[in-house]
Amino acid sequence: MADPTTYRPKPGEIPTDPGVYRFRDAHGRVIYVGKAKSLRPRLSSYFQDITALHPRTATMVTTAASVEWTVVRTEVEALQLEYSWIKEFDPRFNVKYRDDKSYPYLAVTMAEEFPRAQVMRGAKRKGTRYFGPYGHAWAIRETLDLLLRVFPMRTCSSGVFKRAAASGRPCLLGYIDKCSAPCVGRVTAEEHRAIAEDFCDFMAGNTTRFAKRLEIRMREAAAELDFEQAARLRDDIGALTKALEKQAVVLGDATDADVFALADDDLEAAVQVFHVRGGRIRGQRGWVVEKESEDIPTLVEHLLLQVYGDADRDAVPREVLVPELPADPEAVTEWLSAVRGSAVSVRVPQRGDKRTLMETVRRNAEQSLARHKVARAGDLTLRSKALQELQDYLGLDDAPLRIECYDVSHVQGTNVVASMVVFEDGLARKSEYRRFIVRGATSGETSGEASGEAGGEPVTVDDTAAMREVLTRRFRRYLEDAEGAGDLDLSTGVVGDGSDPAAVTQNPPNDSSVGPGAGGRDDLVDDEDSPSPSGPIDPETGRPRRFAYPPSLVVVDGGLPQVNAAQAVLDELGIEEVALVGLAKRLEEVWLPGEEHPVILPRTSEGLYLLQRLRDEAHRFAITFHRQRRSKAMTTSQLDGIPGLGASRQKALLRHFGSVKRLRAADETDIMALPGFGRTLASAVVSHLAEGAPQEPAVNLTTGEVLE
Repeated sequence: MADPTTYRPKPGEIPTDPGVYRFRDAHGRVIYVGKAKSLRPRLSSYFQDITALHPRTATMVTTAASVEWTVVRTEVEALQLEYSWIKEFDPRFNVKYRDDKSYPYLAVTMAEEFPRAQVMRGAKRKGTRYFGPYGHAWAIRETLDLLLRVFPMRTCSSGVFKRAAASGRPCLLGYIDKCSAPCVGRVTAEEHRAIAEDFCDFMAGNTTRFAKRLEIRMREAAAELDFEQAARLRDDIGALTKALEKQAVVLGDATDADVFALADDDLEAAVQVFHVRGGRIRGQRGWVVEKESEDIPTLVEHLLLQVYGDADRDAVPREVLVPELPADPEAVTEWLSAVRGSAVSVRVPQRGDKRTLMETVRRNAEQSLARHKVARAGDLTLRSKALQELQDYLGLDDAPLRIECYDVSHVQGTNVVASMVVFEDGLARKSEYRRFIVRGATSGETSGEASGEAGGEPVTVDDTAAMREVLTRRFRRYLEDAEGAGDLDLSTGVVGDGSDPAAVTQNPPNDSSVGPGAGGRDDLVDDEDSPSPSGPIDPETGRPRRFAYPPSLVVVDGGLPQVNAAQAVLDELGIEEVALVGLAKRLEEVWLPGEEHPVILPRTSEGLYLLQRLRDEAHRFAITFHRQRRSKAMTTSQLDGIPGLGASRQKALLRHFGSVKRLRAADETDIMALPGFGRTLASAVVSHLAEGAPQEPAVNLTTGEVLE
């Protein structure tokens, strides 16, 4: 652990302006981001007597190795910059809000020509209106089924829509008048969009005018003796009424508010929010939060930042009711008002119906915390026990908080690939997973060189050589990045005069081409959902140095040969701080380098279970990548590899000539007759096919024997 006095800045160096600060560990990873009205007193508070700090704050300052800050003009800019940096770096010691379930929304895709109503989960998309979240998807479908009588908008997928348009016949919903059937032209795009906008207005809480409009039309139809139409309108009014009854009326019709409440203990807090629109509860959502060193006002402030940080203006209500005011209520209120485009009130309800609803939300939070503690207590305890057992059985100085596991996959030595999976604090860190294409060489090639398979000849290599190559590439990159990280200027972090917060930090591209792999690529497991990694930034490329910090423990899939090969790599590179073990699958022995006999962990050991999960995850990840590579190799074409001939032009050639055999019989003039084919490309196609033409075997005409 670091001594905070070794990196404590002089008080005179710290400005008194508003700003955002970042603590980094010894490997350059951002571990905490915070903001302050005045940087000097806030940062100085971290360097007081360590015994007076909260235990988690004390852990943070002793884990950190440097601190930097950025000056901005106003508190609102500091709030925005803090939020963007928390999203970018995903710091370990900041509050993390995790949904206790994946909530479904009722979504209307207003960006499409013919908007569609559907159930959606996951990340929100631009141009789509969302209503909810709801507790269950069936609640959305039931409500939508009722409202389609009044608002007959499209609910079908793009494929169904196109097939109906091509056949000229609508789907079943079009025949029973629950869809206006824009696919067959019953309504125009403008008329269908008007239906969708009315539906969105109704879901947003403007319900009264629709019921009144239907009632007026029903009376007019009855006065004209059109009783069939009047009966249909009566049923429509009943459907609207039934849909409204499904949503509890809790406040006045004009009330639009989000009501937050929380229940906490010393370590965690459960947060619940009820979304009230038009006086009715339209949705509910919950999180479980690691409290760390945060007090309740700071928790509330970070909660509002994460809930409304990426929201559009329609998602921010006129009132935000909270159990305690945020740490900086004026800045938060100003920021929310800017997002909404009109005034937003952030306050604590004191009496009346809103206070009663707050108590209901709080009881939901208490129940959520109780359920979470029952479900997670065993898991948290067992994870800590597993790490402690590994420390004891393997004789490590500290518990292995970051473990990397490697596995090799191939079929008879061809299409050789390897995987690296990462567990931090006993949990999978999928954004750190990597995949390698084995080149079949250990000559110390850098990760940016071409793959050994680039020339078309598949490499053949055994497991031990493959493991040696992969570890060499990974840890050589670690040494290079760790050395380059020392060139960064982490003294102050002040950029310019702080007048432009947007220019302070450039978000590193979510690009996986910065680690070992084929052609320098390391494929991430989930590019959409994984956050940008923290850590040192390469000043030349602007990309994060992903391998600038080592694991505590390396696990290889295999026995003593694989372990000794891996240890030879670490010894060659001079890496001594990384522990190494191998897990042999036959009897689940744990092998240490240089030992004649394995370590046998008890079959019921939590440490053994953790190693097995690591090994199985690395095997799954390697097998998945190997299957992708093998499938791609089996679908190659004789037209691949021709410069300038992409997939679309290949299709054009095959569509015109019918087969590669007929194309081989064509000349340059025939190929140049196709659009987009010049003389150079046509010549390249003819030359490539001529070089790859199969040789006709010699045959003995008397016996029919094929001659060598």
